[in-house]
Amino acid sequence: MLIGYARTSTLDQKAGLEAQVRDLKAAGCEHLFVEQVSSVNVVQREKLAEALDFIRTGDVLVITKLDRLARSVQHLMELLDTLTKKGASLNILGLGIDTSTSTGKLMITILGGIAEFERGIMLERQREGIAKAKAAGKYKGRKPTAQAKADEVIKLRDEGMGASAIAREVGIGRASVYRIIGDRAAG
Repeated sequence: MLIGYARTSTLDQKAGLEAQVRDLKAAGCEHLFVEQVSSVNVVQREKLAEALDFIRTGDVLVITKLDRLARSVQHLMELLDTLTKKGASLNILGLGIDTSTSTGKLMITILGGIAEFERGIMLERQREGIAKAKAAGKYKGRKPTAQAKADEVIKLRDEGMGASAIAREVGIGRASVYRIIGDRAAG
């Protein structure tokens, strides 16, 4: 059975996710696991875990691009090991790689290393660009999410709600609630 896995990092990458789903269906995937979650700083991607649990001997996990699956070469090797132990393989549509063959296994290892290297270079350039923008006074960073909810936090506190309850209600961390309350008290 062909089992598809599609992922985008953010909710605003809807078109990219739709394209992955379209390509996986066109490839004949009978079951799809789809999620919108970053692969970085995530303990476990729920739908990926479900897909790996679902896979049986002879099945093929199909993805559109390598970066949709693994965070690093080590992670890729762990995923391939899991698939191999289950008697399954991986097919990457965009690269025409099938890990059921020796050549496919070699290519995936090489390309995984290149992808990790490329990501490292990109992050390095990004850090350099941010440092340059900060030095020029042009980089302000992202707008604090919690501060945008400050009025709501203060309103709930004035109604007698505790910090933990406010944090849950508003969708921010408890420390942010205390920071907002402290800022208002000082200001």
